[in-house]
Amino acid sequence: MNPLKKRIGVLGGGQLGRMMIEETLRLNLSYNILEADSNCPCAPLASNFIEGSLMDAEKINQLAAISDVLTWEIEHVNTEALIALEEAGKEIIPSPKILQLIQDKGLQKQFYLDHQIPTGAFFLVNNPNEWAAAIEKLPGNKFVAKTRKGGYDGKGVAILNKHDILKGNEPIPFEGPCVLEAFVPCEKELAVIVARDKQGNIVSYPSIEMEFDSKANLVTLLLSPARVGSIIEEEAEQIARKVVKALNGPGLFAVEMFLDQEGKIWVNEVAPRAHNSGHHTIEACYTSQFEQLARIVIGLPLGSTELVQPAAMINLLGAPDFSGSYKLDKLEEVSKLPGVFIHLYAKAESKPMRKMGHVCIMAPTLTEVIEKANYVREHLVFVKD
Repeated sequence: MNPLKKRIGVLGGGQLGRMMIEETLRLNLSYNILEADSNCPCAPLASNFIEGSLMDAEKINQLAAISDVLTWEIEHVNTEALIALEEAGKEIIPSPKILQLIQDKGLQKQFYLDHQIPTGAFFLVNNPNEWAAAIEKLPGNKFVAKTRKGGYDGKGVAILNKHDILKGNEPIPFEGPCVLEAFVPCEKELAVIVARDKQGNIVSYPSIEMEFDSKANLVTLLLSPARVGSIIEEEAEQIARKVVKALNGPGLFAVEMFLDQEGKIWVNEVAPRAHNSGHHTIEACYTSQFEQLARIVIGLPLGSTELVQPAAMINLLGAPDFSGSYKLDKLEEVSKLPGVFIHLYAKAESKPMRKMGHVCIMAPTLTEVIEKANYVREHLVFVKD
């Protein structure tokens, strides 16, 4: 089949799907979208739009019936329905069996352990009664608790004090099954995006250094290449590739890692999709993460992951003090800067800390990139319209 004639079905209609469509419209690719919100970012660009829950097996089957291949842009989907479709012969990339593993943070941590992939010490608990025995075995006084399923963008994650929990000074935040893991004293948070095609060929993008908003647990700034030495850069790439080889299937994967204060790298989580840490690749790399995923899905060769120039990415988050119609303050001033690319996600209303868009900033050196990024971050903010 002509790869450009393939109809791509996407579960989820958010900004990740929108950017994938935008990046590959020049190839005349056709996208069908399933999403509960008919006003989602993907809706205006979809060839066909199905309104419905990503957990609704019937709606997923409707999407599959009009699509040659399926993928997703968010993990919270009905994997059982997708596995049934895959077993019936429908092509789905990545495999929903990989997604089923990723959806459960407990299974994901056990997967790293089973494949000798460095990750922090952890224990699995089923209810609050099991917390005390587990956290007493964890090193240090801080630890991280994560719900095994359902967490997203910082939801379902808490950094806690061991003694406060044990003495009852602080309530246990989650009732159900959780992962309790050692807190890694972090020098930097890194990511490496890895692409694997149907033939098993693998490419990876240059390392990414991330800064997070401590309250919202969202990326506020990323830099690529990361400010680490060549030895750390190579080690991070090799670990990320090892993870993707172990997952053993085609797709695009963002491998998030901690670089600790002793120079050791620990895998935190994997996102089996296009990821916020790769938005800079639209302008900064010869092949963006979104085009790369489309290439994998339709069977084209993997594209070059080389950086055109050093880059930064800033998330544009909704202002903390209002919800509603919005505009961008200082848009004119920022638009005058060379190497600044503003992306808005077609969201009708701004909400506090909501992802409304991002900005990619490029320059010949990382020093220039950081200087320009700080200016953009300070001036380009959402205000009431």
